[in-house]
Amino acid sequence: MLKSLLFRVGLAAVTAMALVGCGGDPSAPDISVSSLDDLPGATFYLSAIPDEKITDQKTKFDKLAEYLSGELGVTTEFVFSKDYSDAVTKFANGEVHLVWFGGLSGVQARIAVEGAEAIAQGKADPQYKSYFIANTSTGLKESVEFPAAIKEMKFTFGSAGSTSGRLMPTYYIMQNNGGAAPDDWFASPPGYQISGGHVATANAVADGTYQIGALNYKTYDSLVESDPKIAENTVKIWTTPFYADYNFTIHPDASTAFGEGFAKKVQVALIAAPAGSDALKAINRESIIAAKNADFDGIKATAIEVGLIEE
Repeated sequence: MLKSLLFRVGLAAVTAMALVGCGGDPSAPDISVSSLDDLPGATFYLSAIPDEKITDQKTKFDKLAEYLSGELGVTTEFVFSKDYSDAVTKFANGEVHLVWFGGLSGVQARIAVEGAEAIAQGKADPQYKSYFIANTSTGLKESVEFPAAIKEMKFTFGSAGSTSGRLMPTYYIMQNNGGAAPDDWFASPPGYQISGGHVATANAVADGTYQIGALNYKTYDSLVESDPKIAENTVKIWTTPFYADYNFTIHPDASTAFGEGFAKKVQVALIAAPAGSDALKAINRESIIAAKNADFDGIKATAIEVGLIEE
């Protein structure tokens, strides 16, 4: 069984998430729901899971906030979340209206807030994937077969709350080793990247701090093109099957605060974001499509199966 540290993400009924291994974020989301109506002024608050450099994220999401302000006719402000757990907590506490979540964190948020809706996702997100990467010193090469040799190597996940950097890699490790949890299968317990998201994972492998790491494909492909250190010192060794991932989820109080039908207006504005615009660069997507809660039922089922969510 997975070694777990349960923390609350529910409202009346408790939903718990188990953190596999050591080195993850052990902090419990402090969730107590309050109404967004209590916020002063008519500001629409946007946040996101921090799966890249913090400074880069704010600069990019300020551009998305600017775009939404123009499209929605209300002032939109980006609110920084320090980690995945913080993004879920802010949403459940009613501190933000709209969050760019990963698949797992979006499921957690919607469990915590009755009536919350996934309304949009990147065109690529229904078929997302993770890469396992290795430091070139390992001598490992890309293969269609699961790289069983990593069992004896130092391995790192990304954030403990990441879908592409933790949940799905955990699932596929277990699927390919007879069902053993990563803590029990690896020769030494896997690590986690507490901050810096997928960029931190790539750097940890490139630096040799870890021999192997798991991260989302979009970040890695982008880094290989832009960062010589990553390109020269790491190699992609395995790609997971597809799964659903990122999404924009909106708080039900947004319609109370800004009027009936506001959630649909936000969805339309997101989908209309022009290709190549700064708004889309915030989420590293070429276009946005509609989403619904049911699109992520598979993520929820997987999280329950591997022990990261407890019903």
